[in-house]
Amino acid sequence: SRLQLSGLCFLLQILTIILFAVFVRYSPESSAELCSQQLNCSRRKPDSGFQHPRFRDGHLRALLGFGLLVAFLGRYGPGSVATSILTVAFAVQWAILIQGFLYFFLNGKIHVGAQSVVSADFCTAAILISAGAVLGRVNPVQMLLLTLLGVTLFSLNEYILLSLMGVSDSGGSLTVHTFGAYFGLMVSRILHQSHMDKRKDRQNVGPLSDVFAVIGTIYLWIFWPSFSSATTARDNTEPWAVLNTYFSLAASTMATFVLSPVLYEESTLRMVQIQDAALASTAVMGMPGEMLVTPFGALVAGFLAGLISLLGFRFLTPVLRSRLKIQDTCEVHNIHGLPGILGALLGTLLAALATADAYSGRLELVFPLVAQGSRTATDQALCQLCALPITLLLAAVGGCLVGALLKLKVLRSPPDPRYQESKVLWEV
Repeated sequence: SRLQLSGLCFLLQILTIILFAVFVRYSPESSAELCSQQLNCSRRKPDSGFQHPRFRDGHLRALLGFGLLVAFLGRYGPGSVATSILTVAFAVQWAILIQGFLYFFLNGKIHVGAQSVVSADFCTAAILISAGAVLGRVNPVQMLLLTLLGVTLFSLNEYILLSLMGVSDSGGSLTVHTFGAYFGLMVSRILHQSHMDKRKDRQNVGPLSDVFAVIGTIYLWIFWPSFSSATTARDNTEPWAVLNTYFSLAASTMATFVLSPVLYEESTLRMVQIQDAALASTAVMGMPGEMLVTPFGALVAGFLAGLISLLGFRFLTPVLRSRLKIQDTCEVHNIHGLPGILGALLGTLLAALATADAYSGRLELVFPLVAQGSRTATDQALCQLCALPITLLLAAVGGCLVGALLKLKVLRSPPDPRYQESKVLWEV
């Protein structure tokens, strides 16, 4: 297994080095017009420098926010964090290549800059979400292959939605949270092994899980509002996405304190529940974050996301595990999947109600095709709505195919249960 990991890492890195050498160049100052014909040019706007906070916040969110999210397993904590770092390291490189061919390709070269790396960070976030569904049950070799194919499928889904259909999803309710969750869930379903999934002890949390949850929650609160606005339309609309995400965070956390004492007999809340509420609120704000014109809408959406997430933990998770044979290690269905769908439906409603008067001249930034007269608000809403089943279909089919590949005997860990633990692959 160690030789497989070393060889695969070597081959993938050599491949990316060759592709970078042939195709990738830094963007010239004149690259502002590269994406003028793209429907979602806001994601590929001119770079404002590598010191921009959105570039920094994206990496901190990926490495610290998600990294600490996967550190809770008692027997797999150190290994899961190391695998998360490995996933980020490869996913960023591969996403720059795949997205570059789709969005930044001009005169035979891929022009990259700070904004293209931010877009790659969004792709990485989706893969980390998918990894949460199979955490502790796949080895690093399988995780690298999941990343390789997942990044490709994510980029394809994003291109269909944002460029071909003109869907507005700047914060990734559909492209990041929904796709990442259900892609990972389908991989988990295909990888289901009844004799292995009965081992409850593997999911026992470590003694420092709540400490990790505290730190991860703080990082999510600090950095996710600005990260969720990293690909919004320039200038005027960015504060909407930042503030709406922040209001959603607050309301979702309050929902946790409202419903958790009712659903559970525990006298006090665990920090991990507050952490989950923070993630659910950001998932629901991915699409409507730049569309909501009043703060109370963000409060309502965040409150509903917190309630849905807790109800999913209490009632849907047992059904997924017992009836559908889906073992969701990090509960990505309740934290990312359901809130992401809620955000997509809310975005559809807001698109249908979009008018120039309501947006005070900012309609061109949020719904450019509606402002230009190419579409009516109803047509835009239909596109937003159709994007949901397309995302779910691509995630489900792609997850099944990737799961079938990862289930090949040559990629699976040895049958001895000892080899499933982190101490074999990582020094602890």
